[in-house]
Amino acid sequence: MKSSAAVLHEQPGKWQITEIEIEPPRQGELIVRMVAAGLCHSDDHVATGDMPFTGALPLVGGHEGAGIVEQVGPHTDGWQVGDHVVLPFLPACGRCRWCSSGMQNLCDNGIRTLSGAREDGSSRLSLDGRPLGQMAGISTFSEYTALSVNSAVKVSADLDLVSACLTSCCVSTGWGAAVNSAEVRPGDVVIVLGAGGIGMNAVQGAAHAGARVLIAVDPVEWKREQALGFGATHAVASAEEATEIARAHTNGQGADAAIVCVGVTNGAHIGAAFSSIRKAGTCVVVGLGNILADGSLPLSLHELVLFQKRLQGSLFGACNPMRDIPALLELYRAGQLRLDELITTRYSLEQINDGFADMHAGRNIRGVITFD
Repeated sequence: MKSSAAVLHEQPGKWQITEIEIEPPRQGELIVRMVAAGLCHSDDHVATGDMPFTGALPLVGGHEGAGIVEQVGPHTDGWQVGDHVVLPFLPACGRCRWCSSGMQNLCDNGIRTLSGAREDGSSRLSLDGRPLGQMAGISTFSEYTALSVNSAVKVSADLDLVSACLTSCCVSTGWGAAVNSAEVRPGDVVIVLGAGGIGMNAVQGAAHAGARVLIAVDPVEWKREQALGFGATHAVASAEEATEIARAHTNGQGADAAIVCVGVTNGAHIGAAFSSIRKAGTCVVVGLGNILADGSLPLSLHELVLFQKRLQGSLFGACNPMRDIPALLELYRAGQLRLDELITTRYSLEQINDGFADMHAGRNIRGVITFD
């Protein structure tokens, strides 16, 4: 099978639209016809070189998406052509220590997220006979893609897959960062740094969990305005302003939780968030930056120890994709989760670089590629 796809040939580099070849699915695999793919900062981190791709280049990008099963591998029970699927960027084997402990987001198969290969080192995508890396094992920036059933979650056929695709990364990651990682409780005071695709869903999650004061921080004015519609009670341009508001509502103590969702996160963002929380408060770090840069954090050691503050990383919002994606989609169906409103602009695959340029310029909450 041939497919048009966005291919990255070098780091740093731009996405190039190229015709690739896809092998038939093997046992435990599917061919999916993509309906939509989200434009996330993680793919941009790979394109800029902030996140080195550990597999061989070139690679087909995309780790957020949804589509319809086109082919089912032999002896692959439980799947059929026509199934509608959301494709989480983290596979879940269901057998490793982490999956069996209810932490599918930490599945051992995640080690291949940036290697672009199957467990045996093989690839299902190729260009002129040369194997291609596959972002997160799913490569959603392609009209068709091959993937393991461990990377597919069946969803109801009556759901809009363009909106549903967002649950495969940004919605689950942001929502879970608030609900699971920050453990927001009714009456809490919460700060969310960054009001993009992930941060806006951290706002939604914190609001759903009952935050009393919810402060969104973003330098882009229209994003701050949008955050108020997603549940924020305040929206400001800087962490310093947010800290003042949090202290004003807590007798000077500070926020119960601060969630860092900045697109290109650095130590200063984390330090500001850590300083904004109260004793025994939680600072959750979701965003990534240049992972090769100096990883030092400007944290106060005495606050960490004597104030018993908690610094918590959050991968996929500590969600279990096989359980939580369907649950989030049911909240969407019930009108308790906003998905449609997250999509600012729709792009064709050929416009992918324009979409990432818009993301850098702060013009999107979420840009989405749609496939006709």
